[in-house]
Amino acid sequence: MPEDDLLPLLEHRLQGAYSPLLADTTASLLFTAGGMANWTVEIDRGRVRARRGGPAGPTTTVRSSLAVLEQVVSGRRSGIRAFLDGELFVRGNLALALQLDGLFPGDPGDDTRTYTRSVVADGIETFYLESGPVGAPPVVLVHGLGATNASMLPLIPVLSRTHRVLAPDLPGHGGSQARPGAHGATYLGNWLSAFLRETCDAPAVVVGNSLGGRTALQAALDSPLEVRGLVLLCPAVAFRRLRQFVPFVRLVRDEVAALPVRIPRTVAMRGLQGLFADPDRLPRPWADAAVDEFLRVLSIRSNRLAIFSALRHVYLDEPFGETGFWERLPRLRPPALFVWGDSDLLVPPGFSRFVERALPQARSVVLERCGHVPQFEQPGLTARLTQEFVADLPATTGRTA
Repeated sequence: MPEDDLLPLLEHRLQGAYSPLLADTTASLLFTAGGMANWTVEIDRGRVRARRGGPAGPTTTVRSSLAVLEQVVSGRRSGIRAFLDGELFVRGNLALALQLDGLFPGDPGDDTRTYTRSVVADGIETFYLESGPVGAPPVVLVHGLGATNASMLPLIPVLSRTHRVLAPDLPGHGGSQARPGAHGATYLGNWLSAFLRETCDAPAVVVGNSLGGRTALQAALDSPLEVRGLVLLCPAVAFRRLRQFVPFVRLVRDEVAALPVRIPRTVAMRGLQGLFADPDRLPRPWADAAVDEFLRVLSIRSNRLAIFSALRHVYLDEPFGETGFWERLPRLRPPALFVWGDSDLLVPPGFSRFVERALPQARSVVLERCGHVPQFEQPGLTARLTQEFVADLPATTGRTA
């Protein structure tokens, strides 16, 4: 390959390539080496081709040095790894960039890479990331409301050393299909249980952040044989107070979200930064990529309906009564670790005392100088707590009654 040209390698790697993940996609990706040289990868309903030069309006822009781009395209380095290392930057459709990374596989025996997959779970085409030894015990990472599986990326390299790690996008988020329906805890719990059955040969440890934590709890309550253990990172548990607006929220229909909505980028960025005790802990390129993806997903009517429905049902989640969350929680069977942030404004750490009362056998930890996303703000400590919890779980070989 000429020293300054990526095209021959792109053409070689993409020759005859077809991705079912991209079967309904028409898009263009700009690969740029610091603006000095540009290449375009065009996707037309699963078929992919490359050319020199940049498109007028790329769906996604991938920027890095030529050396790093060559490593990624050749398969010698994962694009996800380069992104985490701060050597590759993504703007625009982040899910598309992750899916494209799957077209540049490395050594099939390399368990350190992260691959892109898709599976139908509870009737929903679900996009997910996978890393680690295929035969290792499964760990499933579930992100929060309005985010994508990319928000769980900091945990994947550590956990995949000893486990098969899967990170799906919630329905209507990222690259997963959005379908009509009330996206309450039962709906999402059924989807997650189906995902576990479709992808895992044995009960999985489920790590869930925010809405992902509530979804994990619901799956464990309804389908305990699918779940070996739970790590709940600031889970969106049912409101115990401030419920005076429930009658009004019940009257608001999910279809309200069908109306076009435009959230200024500055507002979205402030909202993201507000999830952190110290916003500087989130590298600006990661913040830009996250905001791009949030605004992209929200611009799609079906995704907007799904996200708004999930948001409504977080507030409407029944706390008490026969089927109420806090009444059912003491019946949780899988072992659980709850991790809270002392500076979390969305799910205050005060919820920990109610969890401890309902589940005295569970472990509850409050992290100092931490907001709503411990896996980003305290990644090393969160990974270590997760590893220690998983190591203490009893061994299991399959689903048993």
